[in-house]
Amino acid sequence: MMKKNLLFLVGCLLATATFNTALTQDKDQVVLTVENEKITLGDFEAVFKKNNRDSVISAQALDEYMELFINFKLKVREARELGLDTAASFKRELDGYRKQLARPYLIDGELLDELVTEAYERRKYEVNASHILVNVEPSASPEDTLRAWNRIMRLRERILSGEEFGTVATSKAGSDDPSVRENKGNLGYFTSFQMVYPFESAAYNTAVGDVSMPVRSRFGYHIVNTHDKRAARGEVRVAHIMIKHPDGSAGNPELDNESEARINEIHQLLIDGGDFADLALRYSQDASTARNGGELPWFGTGKMVEEFETASFNLPHNGAISEPVRTTYGWHIIMRLEAKPIPTFEEMEAEIRRKVSRDTRADMTKRSFLNKLRDLYGVNVNTKNLKPLETAAAKDDSTFVEGYGIQVKNVKSLDKPLFSIAEKNYLVSDFYHYLNNSNIRRRGYRALDLLKIKLDEYIEQELTRYEDTKLEEKHNDFRLLMSEYHDGILLFELTDQKVWSRAVRDTLGLESFYEENKHRFMWEDRASATIYTCATSKISKDVERMLKKGSTPAEVKEKHNRTSALNVRIEEGTWERGENNLLERADWSSGSFASFEQNGQFYVVQVVEFIPSRPKALDEARGMITAEYQNHLEQQWIAELRSKYNYSVNRQALHSLK
Repeated sequence: MMKKNLLFLVGCLLATATFNTALTQDKDQVVLTVENEKITLGDFEAVFKKNNRDSVISAQALDEYMELFINFKLKVREARELGLDTAASFKRELDGYRKQLARPYLIDGELLDELVTEAYERRKYEVNASHILVNVEPSASPEDTLRAWNRIMRLRERILSGEEFGTVATSKAGSDDPSVRENKGNLGYFTSFQMVYPFESAAYNTAVGDVSMPVRSRFGYHIVNTHDKRAARGEVRVAHIMIKHPDGSAGNPELDNESEARINEIHQLLIDGGDFADLALRYSQDASTARNGGELPWFGTGKMVEEFETASFNLPHNGAISEPVRTTYGWHIIMRLEAKPIPTFEEMEAEIRRKVSRDTRADMTKRSFLNKLRDLYGVNVNTKNLKPLETAAAKDDSTFVEGYGIQVKNVKSLDKPLFSIAEKNYLVSDFYHYLNNSNIRRRGYRALDLLKIKLDEYIEQELTRYEDTKLEEKHNDFRLLMSEYHDGILLFELTDQKVWSRAVRDTLGLESFYEENKHRFMWEDRASATIYTCATSKISKDVERMLKKGSTPAEVKEKHNRTSALNVRIEEGTWERGENNLLERADWSSGSFASFEQNGQFYVVQVVEFIPSRPKALDEARGMITAEYQNHLEQQWIAELRSKYNYSVNRQALHSLK
């Protein structure tokens, strides 16, 4: 408004230009009115651009799309008038979509972006690390958690005092990871998303040679010893020939030597020029890949056993073949097919976002979002009014933590404020009701500690619910998306009733429409014919002679295809004008023949029957006629709606989008 007033003072000569500029920028002006519903220019523009991304915006394009938009809004208006938006099935469906669509708005978007970037940056490197695990459940009591912490710290102190990491990991009361017996805690090389996030972060954030402080995952406490960090090797695609270790070869050098000798023989065949795919098919004992020349899918770090992976990535170029490689599965010869570096951030961003949303990182974005909401709405708990619940919980400690809730004799004493979110107050009685209707059952917790945990859960639940009610107000794109789903569900339901299903059910209406419009569903002139493709001119002449004497296609085939099935090939059918170029060379009259040579082939065309143009029968074109009947019903319906409801378009506002 200040800008308009200032420009107005410049002088009347600029008044028109000022008005047009303001008009172009005013997205809140009404561009369409349907009865009492007003659609703003901004909302129309969003829908138009979403459905016309590559189109040139012109007055004609805007006008044409506006007509479609009017039809859409009139149908939605009719659905509301019929009460379809009050149906329980509609509400359930819309609510289901809303829950899905709301999720990205109920997390910390900035933190999500940071985590996506962090994950990609980590993908540029691979870490080799060992760990020691002390198991402790996520829901463990404070006493059990402290016990696990003290144990992991004692193990860490032994390492810092000079004991070798693997020795401590495999010692009595060392690592609880069952694989420690084979790997002494060494997990090899890995990159982002291959380990649980807290462990991954510890490995990447610990300097090479150092041992981290304990980090907690859903498995328990870990200490991490980072051995090496190297540039990511990307992905490789290879083929392999495999000779398995014979059963019982463990500790039997003769059997092991036998498999090694076989792989060496195959390797020599390759050196002498043998075809890799052929040798894989003949000799490889990996049945799942041998028939495909030994080819394996793309893989990166951490997907294969270390010896196989290292040999694959060390091959210098496509087509390079390794020396025999021994793994726990057998002996392998590996040929590199393709290799590629890690993709760019732009190429990987969508995939990484999906992985973050399924990872424990997603919990971090939700937790951060809820903490911000607490600060935004100034959530402060009136702990004094919580005393009756604390007393009852402490009195019935075992009952409470077993999941049976708590009982307060004087429930009216709970009708006091506990906290507030924006303008809404929550009473202690609300929390009391939540406690006795939620699943608690957390053995090992003290009652007062558990009460605090449940209070935090309740506050977060109500914060999320409240923020959910504000999404349309805070996020215009969400409002438009929900409007699109709301109207789309209504439109689908009503259009099905009025057009799609009706056209299928209304057989009398379909027949009547067909009778009135059968001239629109015409067969062109057609010919029923048999086309004989002959190997030689001599055969074609004999075929024509036989046909003129009344021989059948079966008799022609029986005579000429005794020595070769390629002597005569026969195709029978009915074609419209222009559908078959061979038939076009015949005289389109019943019983006529045509013999000719084309592109080294010899043809005999027998026209069995000429069928003049006529309307298609209903059953001959039911799908096409039904589709046209649906279009007819929709046009009728739109005409009815346009006469039933009032609507108007602000063309000046509409054309300002050009």
